[in-house]
Amino acid sequence: MRKQAVPCERLRRHACTLRAAVVVFVLSLSGCMSLAPQYERPALPVPASWPNDAPDTSPASAVNMDWLDYFPDPTLQSLIAQALAQSRDLRIAVQRVEEARAIYGVRRADQFATVDAGASYVRFRAPGGLLGSGPFIGGGYSVSLMESNWELDFWGRVRNLKDAALENFLASDASRRATTLSLIAQVADSYLVLREFDERIAIARQTIASRTESLRIFRRRFEVGAISRLDLTQSEILLEQAQTLAAQLEQARAADAHALDVLVGAPAQLSPPSQLDDDSVRADLAAGLPSHLLENRPDIVAAEHQLRAANANIGAARAAFFPRVTLTSSIGSSSTALHDLFAAETGSWIFLPSVSLPIFDAGRNRSNLQLEEARQKEAVAQYEKIIQSAFRDVADALSARDWLADQVRSARATLGAQTERARLARLRYDNGATPFLEVLDAQRDLLNAQQQLVQIRRALLSSRVALYAALGGNMEREAAADHTPSAANHPTSQVPLQ
Repeated sequence: MRKQAVPCERLRRHACTLRAAVVVFVLSLSGCMSLAPQYERPALPVPASWPNDAPDTSPASAVNMDWLDYFPDPTLQSLIAQALAQSRDLRIAVQRVEEARAIYGVRRADQFATVDAGASYVRFRAPGGLLGSGPFIGGGYSVSLMESNWELDFWGRVRNLKDAALENFLASDASRRATTLSLIAQVADSYLVLREFDERIAIARQTIASRTESLRIFRRRFEVGAISRLDLTQSEILLEQAQTLAAQLEQARAADAHALDVLVGAPAQLSPPSQLDDDSVRADLAAGLPSHLLENRPDIVAAEHQLRAANANIGAARAAFFPRVTLTSSIGSSSTALHDLFAAETGSWIFLPSVSLPIFDAGRNRSNLQLEEARQKEAVAQYEKIIQSAFRDVADALSARDWLADQVRSARATLGAQTERARLARLRYDNGATPFLEVLDAQRDLLNAQQQLVQIRRALLSSRVALYAALGGNMEREAAADHTPSAANHPTSQVPLQ
C-alpha cells in the first residue's frame, strides 16, 4: 500500500507544479505590454451629406430592411434563396473565412505553453574502460511532462500577431458578407434583365404578328394593282426588322439566363415569361448619412479590420528589436526498473530559461518594421478609397433613382404620342394623303418607343437594387442558408480575446 501511495503523491506534486506554471503564465500575459500604435479611425474622406443631385426623401432605412422585404417578388425571392444555398462564389468566401479562423487559432495557441507527455525506454552497452574494467550493459525507463520554447511575451509580439490574425479573420467574415450582398444584387439585377427581355420579346412578337397581317393585306392590294411595288417592299422591310429585333432579343435573353444559372449555382427555377413588374423592388429606401456606411457596408468594415491588423503587425515588428525570453522545462521520473519508476528519489526536472537579444541582423528587423509601416499606410489609403467608392455608389444610385423616374414618365408620354402618330399616319396613307414612307417612319419610332420604355423601367428597378447594395443591405436572414457560419462559430464566442 505504501508503494502505491508514493506514485499518487508524486503525481499530485506534479499537478501542483503545472498549476503553478499556469498561474505564472496568466500573470505574465496580464502584464505584457503592446508596442502597436494606438488605433484611430481615419477621418471621413467624403462630405457629410449627399450631393444635391442625389435627393433622399424615402422613409425606410436599409439597416431595418432585409432582402426578403426589399424584394417582394416570390420568384426573385426563390432565386436569391437558391443562390445563397448553392453559389460557388459564396462557398469560396465561406472557406476563406474558415482559413482565417484556423490561422487565428494557431496564433492564439502561440500564447500558451505547449506541454507534451513522453515515455521512453533505453538499453545500452558501454565498452570497457568507460564505466569500469569491463563492458557495461544497462537500461532505464522514464516518463516526463515537457514544455519547450515557450515565449514569455513581455513586449506583446505574440499577442499582436494574434490580434492581427483575429482582425484578418473578422475582415474575411465581412468580405463574405460583402460577397453575399453582391450575390443578392447580381441575382436581382439579372432577374430584372430577364423580365425586361421577356416583355420586349412579347412586344416584338406582337409587332411581328401585326406586320405579318399588314403584309398579307398589302400583297392582296398589290396583286389587284391598288398599291405600288415600293409600298409592298417597304411593308416587307418593316416585318423583317421586327423579326431581326426578336431574334436579337432572344439571343440576349438566353445569355442572361445562362448567367443567372451560374449565379444561382444550378438551373434557375423560373416562372413562365411575364412582363416586367414595377413593384418587384421596393422604392422607399433611405440612404441616411454617409457616416452610416462605416458600420453597415461590409467592404468598409472589412477594410477597417485590415487596417487594425496592419497596426497590430507594426507592434509585432517593433517587438522584434527587444530581447526574446523563452522557457524550456521538463518534470518526470526515471528508473532502471519499471516497478520503481514512481518510487521515491526517482524524480527529475529541468528548468531552462533563455534570453536572445538581436545584435546584428543586417537590417532585417528594421526593414520588417518599415515594411509593416508601409503596409499600414497602404491600408489607410485603401480604407479611404473604399469609403469614397461607397459614397459614389450611393450618390449614383440615388441620382439614378430620381432621374430615371422622370425618364419613365417622359417615355410613357412619348409612347402615347408615337402611338397616336402611327395611327394618324396610317389613316393619312389609307386616304392617299401621304406616301407609305411616313407610315414606315412612324411604325419604326413606335417600336423603338415601346422598347425604350421597358428598358428605362428596368433601369429604374436596377437603380433600386444598386442602392440597396451600396448601402450595405441587411444580412439578418442570411444565416438561414445552410452554408453560412453561425454566430456560435465566431471565435469571440469560443475563446477569450486576450
